[in-house]
Amino acid sequence: MNKNIMAALLVSSVLFSVNAQAVPIVGLYNTGEGITVDKTTDTNYQLTNLSGSSIYGGYGEAAVGSGWPISPWLADSSTSHWLTPTADRSQSYDPVKNGFYLWTLAFDLTRFEPSTASFTGRFSADNNAVAFLNDNPIGIASDFANWYSFAAISDYFVAGINTLEFRVANIKSSSGNPTGLRVEFTASDVSPLIQANALSMQVPAPGALALISVGLLMFAGVEKPRLLASK
Repeated sequence: MNKNIMAALLVSSVLFSVNAQAVPIVGLYNTGEGITVDKTTDTNYQLTNLSGSSIYGGYGEAAVGSGWPISPWLADSSTSHWLTPTADRSQSYDPVKNGFYLWTLAFDLTRFEPSTASFTGRFSADNNAVAFLNDNPIGIASDFANWYSFAAISDYFVAGINTLEFRVANIKSSSGNPTGLRVEFTASDVSPLIQANALSMQVPAPGALALISVGLLMFAGVEKPRLLASK
């Protein structure tokens, strides 16, 4: 291979490791994401009681469109939908027997560096909810008519499977007691493991890197004449 090309490739590889870019976290789905038909099961979010036992089919049903209790709940949109325990969004639940619900979204950070991860989002719940990432609280939603923010910092992420939980309380005692969860992610990023490791290595300052580049190219350009002169 031409030595000028070899030198250029070497410089390019160094520059690539210096300029490694973060990517969005795969597996962070909005509730009802991609669903367009009402009463469709969303298998991204598992539904259990607080002890982890599956309830109501084990997943939520997307409430697409209007109809009580959407209004007073936040209005539906193409970005996300409310998830309810059954296909009947207006179903009333006994607050004594079924007052607490655990909605779980799992995502995998294998091949990624957990210390570089972060995400932000917003959620709402009937009646209210607390968001947890790997058992660390990251946000509180106080009602179903407004959005509430949540955010995860790098210390809360782990290698491999991560668990995002929304623990919903539905404890209204009067008649007419539906429940639901709404989640939207607004941003996320994480660095691939190989890139994160490259960035953690001691890399020459930009000025030094430029001198290395020039030196490599000069060496590639003068080596051949020098060999001819020695014959």
